[in-house]
Amino acid sequence: MRDGLELRELAKEDLHPDLLKHFNRYQEVTRALRNENGVWVERDISFIDEWDVGEKHEIVTVDFTSCLSSGGLIWGVFSLENHLIGFACLLSKPFGSAGQYLQLTQLHVSADYRGMGIGHELFLVAAQRGRELGAKKLYISTHSAVESQRFYERLGCVDAVEVNKELVEREPYDRQMEFLL
Repeated sequence: MRDGLELRELAKEDLHPDLLKHFNRYQEVTRALRNENGVWVERDISFIDEWDVGEKHEIVTVDFTSCLSSGGLIWGVFSLENHLIGFACLLSKPFGSAGQYLQLTQLHVSADYRGMGIGHELFLVAAQRGRELGAKKLYISTHSAVESQRFYERLGCVDAVEVNKELVEREPYDRQMEFLL
């Protein structure tokens, strides 16, 4: 990990209400991919994705707690000031026709720290652990922003062979991707 940054696996005792207090989710989206008749097409779409205090609290108290309670794993990257600046969540329950997938449910890097390789490092840790848990592929329901799509494509992710219909219904604009372990 880069100088001054620490990567560590989180445990239930790490989940306090202020865990994401300093996390900046800000993302200004100007282009997004949309699936049109089975083809991903770039479109001019303008919106800002940003978490408020309530959303941050929900991620910690609901998403993180649920992930760890079900046997999943969460990794965090912390700054010198011990602020969480990046995280990844991997669920432990296999799915797919042959139980080949584990879902990478979240991978986020605080806006001030993007472009430093933190997301790449978190992804590699999740992929390695997925392999160790016996998965053949990671499954990612990817944000529609072009930047998010390109990030996963650079890592080698492709469109999922088997699409999780529940995830599509929950986030219809997300692109369902997979990564061969």
